[in-house]
Amino acid sequence: MKDIFTIGYSSFKTEEFIAVLKKYKITSLVDVRSNPNSKFYIDYNQNSLQTILKSNGIIYRNYKSEFGARQLEKKYHKKGYLDFNVYTKSNSFLKGVKKIEVGMDLNYVFVFMCAEKDPSTCHRNIMIARKFHELGYTIKNILADGSSESQESVERRLVDEYFPNRNQLSFFSDDLSWQEMVNRSYENRNVEIGYRIVDEEKVNIS
Repeated sequence: MKDIFTIGYSSFKTEEFIAVLKKYKITSLVDVRSNPNSKFYIDYNQNSLQTILKSNGIIYRNYKSEFGARQLEKKYHKKGYLDFNVYTKSNSFLKGVKKIEVGMDLNYVFVFMCAEKDPSTCHRNIMIARKFHELGYTIKNILADGSSESQESVERRLVDEYFPNRNQLSFFSDDLSWQEMVNRSYENRNVEIGYRIVDEEKVNIS
């Protein structure tokens, strides 16, 4: 399978950002922000970013409908937050997957872009990259220093965080397989970062 990259723009000045994309021979950037603009990183507002990418021969695409974190249909929020496991089975998300697959057949090299520096705290990884990893793609998460981290490494970090005492014998709980711990770790992170409609409602009221 081909490589798919992820990146958080808050780690980089725009010239550094472009240099990193070129380093990995990325030809198409997929913006997965639900709001493709930033108050604090204005160079990464959609229009500005699209212009600089185009001048460097990189295609810009916005997939907020398919891959954005702020999906508002309540059927995806039955636990009180956007349930990544539920949403990634939706027609909207699968439509985005199909678009990426078609592009990769045309030899595009894709990077999913959001804001957060650490992929383990961002939906670009916990929701999107995880699903592509499960489909057999090789995920390379670009870090703040320009190096890349595999999805397997992200999973190990998550398990270390949520199961720090996993190697100690326990007489009070069932032993979990590695994959069960990985899955629960993804679910725990989903609880922490999953978008909540109530937050949107509070903003609209205030």
